[in-house]
Amino acid sequence: MVMNERVRKLREESLKAVPYITMERAELVNEAYNKYQGKVPTPILRALAFKNIMEKKRLCINPGEIIVGERGERPAATPTYPELCCHSLEDLDIMDKREKISFKVDKETRKIQEEVIIPFWEERSMRHMIFERMTKEWKECYEAGIFTEFMEQRAPGHTVADDKIYHRGFKEFKKDIEEALNNIDYANDEDALNKRDELEAMKICCDAIITYGKRYSKLAKELAAQESDSNRKEELLKISETCNWVPENAPRTFHEALQMYWFVHIGVISELNTWDSFNPGRLDQHLYPFYKRQLEEGTIDRERAKELLQLFWVKFNNQPAPPKVGITLAESGTYTDFANINSGGLTKEGRDGVNDVTYMVLEVIDEMRLLQPSSNIQLSKKNPDKFLKKACEIVRKGWGQPSIFNADEVISEMLRAGKTLEDARCGGTSGCVETGAFGKEAYILTGYLNLPKILEITLMNGKDYLTGKQIGLQTGDASEFSSYEELFEAFKKQLHHFVEIKIKGNNVIEKLYMEYMPAPFLSIIISDCIKRGKDYNAGGARYNTNYIQGVGIGTISDSLAAIKYQVFDKENITMKELLKALEDNFEGHELVRNLVFNKSPKYGNDDDYADDIMREIFEAYYEEVTGRKSMKGGHYRIDMLPTTCHVYFGSVMGASADGRKAREPLSEGISPSKGADKLGPTAVIKSAAKMDHIKTGGTLLNQKFTPKVLDGEEGINSLLGLVRAYFKLDGHHIQFNVVDKSTLLDAQKHPENYKDLIVRVAGYSDYFNNLNKDLQDEIINRTEQNI
Repeated sequence: MVMNERVRKLREESLKAVPYITMERAELVNEAYNKYQGKVPTPILRALAFKNIMEKKRLCINPGEIIVGERGERPAATPTYPELCCHSLEDLDIMDKREKISFKVDKETRKIQEEVIIPFWEERSMRHMIFERMTKEWKECYEAGIFTEFMEQRAPGHTVADDKIYHRGFKEFKKDIEEALNNIDYANDEDALNKRDELEAMKICCDAIITYGKRYSKLAKELAAQESDSNRKEELLKISETCNWVPENAPRTFHEALQMYWFVHIGVISELNTWDSFNPGRLDQHLYPFYKRQLEEGTIDRERAKELLQLFWVKFNNQPAPPKVGITLAESGTYTDFANINSGGLTKEGRDGVNDVTYMVLEVIDEMRLLQPSSNIQLSKKNPDKFLKKACEIVRKGWGQPSIFNADEVISEMLRAGKTLEDARCGGTSGCVETGAFGKEAYILTGYLNLPKILEITLMNGKDYLTGKQIGLQTGDASEFSSYEELFEAFKKQLHHFVEIKIKGNNVIEKLYMEYMPAPFLSIIISDCIKRGKDYNAGGARYNTNYIQGVGIGTISDSLAAIKYQVFDKENITMKELLKALEDNFEGHELVRNLVFNKSPKYGNDDDYADDIMREIFEAYYEEVTGRKSMKGGHYRIDMLPTTCHVYFGSVMGASADGRKAREPLSEGISPSKGADKLGPTAVIKSAAKMDHIKTGGTLLNQKFTPKVLDGEEGINSLLGLVRAYFKLDGHHIQFNVVDKSTLLDAQKHPENYKDLIVRVAGYSDYFNNLNKDLQDEIINRTEQNI
């Protein structure tokens, strides 16, 4: 790893930092609410809470660092968000003691939660209000694992910054807000008062973030006065100068640009926990003008710029994702906060967007080898193979970064969804694989939908295997269906039923966030919120999109293919026999399992029999969701990704008709079921490409190779060719695990020998030792491909 002593030390300290719960943010929010609630409008209340945080939170300048600011009082200090989710004392005990993804909780923290936070927030939190307002049928579906709900512990998010913060400081944003205030038409605009409240809240937030920067400037100057080392004294004075300038003003240098973004990042993730995925988007393109100008001036060299980027990477790694509990933990159990930095792609004019900073970013990804931030490349047909080859050389090292996206297809997705060409070119992907117009769109993930479970309920005439409750429609006794088409029509009716329940619940949640939890700071930096005088959570963004993420497409495709092939086409078994085998988890039904598991067409082998069924399911899902209106004036779209929810969804299901046993994980992303793909990676990509990815807002495809397969120049060229081929077929995304099964099995048995082993999980990488056994097993059993 190529890094200097400063970077090496800060990286090691970041890796060694133990995540713990800090109550500072919760207490400061509580203080503001006790002082102002009921006295000021809600947007201003939220702004005053943000102001209280920015003015009073403890500051941290770690020894040797150049870019400053932490979410907590030091690295790995992790705040809670009681206005969103008020943790019980039992939750804190579980966080402290659980084996995986734990957060240390001391006695003082527990005392504050018990005596201060719970009494105020237990019945005021969004989580409480959400479950209080949901219908009985919604709760039964949620508890049965038909769908999950992102907003029960997180605020709406997955938005990304664009380049406006590199051209304008918050002093200028404040002028825009004042102009918008002056232009409010109180005589004719029925929303005038709401606009005034929101814009006044944004003004307060501008002042608050400027104050935050000035506080750091003052601290750095004080530390410089006490510093005996002349080099460090000079660095601290430079930090002071930088923080005195940004975020109030637009950055002038490479260093100031990084610090500007970082202050904004801390502001966004301190205001609300926006599903952990805020990030700088097209970082290489944002930074390149600063780098180019300073390089020409002689005020920076490549070594210094790269060091600053390395230090920037450390800042992300210092911020564990705030703790999750219950089902939300099951769907995303990781410290990773899903900040996913994009590189490459196209410029707003449609030219090749790869530049010198792009290659520098790739080097930093490779050398730092940190879980955070996640990284991806946006690969256009206009980008050179040199760029993809450099990324593939990093992928080959086997720790799961960067993932690779089809920039041309991503742009097509956005154009189909109504974005302008320029906004689409300047956008990209965030979180795991989700597409958005950076800095201009509120694209909200609302939860996962368990597609195989809906088939299971169809086969049980509306009853839930897990609870025995009648939560679906009575679409008929499956053993009496006379054709595959009759079964599929019943499935579509159940799909409609459950999507209706999900979206009705989403509408309630959306209204609750509009009314009780505006985000005035985030709204400042998302285009059109100021112009419209409308909050990010109320439809103020230029584009507003809600997503429901489909899970288990491989499992349900293979299940329906087996039923169609064995029951209706070949008549090798009856539906009654199959249903009995599923009820008994295939015990005593070895012949039936052999037929459905080993002798039926499977998705992932370029077999039109199974792939056409996959496409039919996908189209039914697309038609059911896409185009539905949201409460913010936007529309719904679909994604096809699971994070780790495919493991949870499998755990609430019985056996499925593809031969999968009860409680086992479902297929992940749009990948084939483990072991189902027998004909190699080219067959997989040809099957996956039969789905119309452009109709989605993101799909996730995992592939696994042994290191030997990718050896040498030939291995790299083969990987490069595979990616280019998939993208010619309009695939959205592909990512790789490069590790052999024997290594993973040994790591499972001897975790102490593999503390640094990183694997690609879903849309993120994680330490293998951080994963629970079910997820470890799922990764171990993914098909090892050969090119």
